[in-house]
Amino acid sequence: MNIFLSNLSGKSLYEQIYEQIKQQILEGTLSAGAALPTIRGLAKDLKISVITTARAYSDLERDGFIYSVVGKGSFVSERNQEFVSRQNRSEMRENIQKAVQIARRMNMTRQDFREFVEEVAEGEQWKD
Repeated sequence: MNIFLSNLSGKSLYEQIYEQIKQQILEGTLSAGAALPTIRGLAKDLKISVITTARAYSDLERDGFIYSVVGKGSFVSERNQEFVSRQNRSEMRENIQKAVQIARRMNMTRQDFREFVEEVAEGEQWKD
């Protein structure tokens, strides 16, 4: 598991940890049942407070991404496809809303925006 922290980020350290672990779970990089580093171990590796790591793990557990077993550690939760799909759709909606806001600042017409999205999509590989 790779986590990169930046003091220049607008997000707190625990939010950066939360987001990166969540993203790795949603992308499938961390699969269901995979053991996460211990809270202390991750804190030591990242040279941060145990409290910071514990907060990220607590939020991940609260949101259903991981679960903890006393004396054993923290593990990636089983995720059903519907949940992952909802999460990805939510993320996609947020990104599209940001793109729409930028397009509106540029005074782009709806048609120009559609054509731009189509142009970008054509350059990507899609599943059949």
